[in-house]
Amino acid sequence: MTAGSFVAMLSAMMAMLPSLKRITNVQSLVQRGVAAAERLFAILDQPDEADTGTMPLLSTRGEIEFRDVSVLYPGQDNPALDHVSFRAAPGTVTAIVGRSGSGKSTLIRLLPRFYEASAGTVLIDGVPVQDFRLSDLRRQIALVGQRVMLFDDSIAANIAYGQTEGMDEARIRKAAEAANATEFIDRLPGGMDAGIGENGGLLSGGQRQRLAIARAILKDAPILILDEATAALDTESERLVQDALNRLIPDHTTLVIAHRLSTVEHADQVLVLDAGRLVEQGTHVELLARGGLYAHLHRMQFREPEAG
Repeated sequence: MTAGSFVAMLSAMMAMLPSLKRITNVQSLVQRGVAAAERLFAILDQPDEADTGTMPLLSTRGEIEFRDVSVLYPGQDNPALDHVSFRAAPGTVTAIVGRSGSGKSTLIRLLPRFYEASAGTVLIDGVPVQDFRLSDLRRQIALVGQRVMLFDDSIAANIAYGQTEGMDEARIRKAAEAANATEFIDRLPGGMDAGIGENGGLLSGGQRQRLAIARAILKDAPILILDEATAALDTESERLVQDALNRLIPDHTTLVIAHRLSTVEHADQVLVLDAGRLVEQGTHVELLARGGLYAHLHRMQFREPEAG
């Protein structure tokens, strides 16, 4: 081989190296794409929610009743809820407390039919929830949870999300004010039109929570579900969120899940769940006087010495 041929071959090999490296990366890119496609199609292939109800529900008084309701998840031996019965009168606040895993979240998710009861009946205004059209049923319920689902869009669009009437700027602004959200919105570049990033990544936890409350205020549904809405917030954020909730709760039938028992002291009734069973029911004062599980949880939370 001549010196010229050797140099030419060596130059060709060196020129091929970047392309060969890219070829070795193709397999990993393809595998990531295949894995993502499998997850995507697994969701798309899920069957639609069962919507066998035919009764329209244009408005509700907000009367809620659970009659001997049980829930047993597939593959589980012990029921998540075991023969739970209670009634929530229109316009009242029902607090649901208990240890972790006692069935609190399962109970409230039966109302909008995220889960179905294995036995018993859940009723709104005396009618089983299965009889209502699913879209009508969920239109009567506003949910503020610990985890807020937000979208990479403007603040106004996130507050108005799900509203069939469209974007009414005056109503959105009023809802944001009632939720104590304008306190930070007005400081953002663009105000109501400011972007919040993917899942609200540009906002703090308390700010995301206040947007969820503004969304619920704008919806103005007769039934309100609060699932640990003030959990994992700092003191200042909790105060602002709790103040916004105090404006939202009146005139709604409200179900509240709360770990901090100080937030449920003024509830019309308190349900105490333990291992899926309703073990106590009454007002805050009545349950403390009874000296049962609720009183024990209250003493543990406020570090009061145990009697005896």
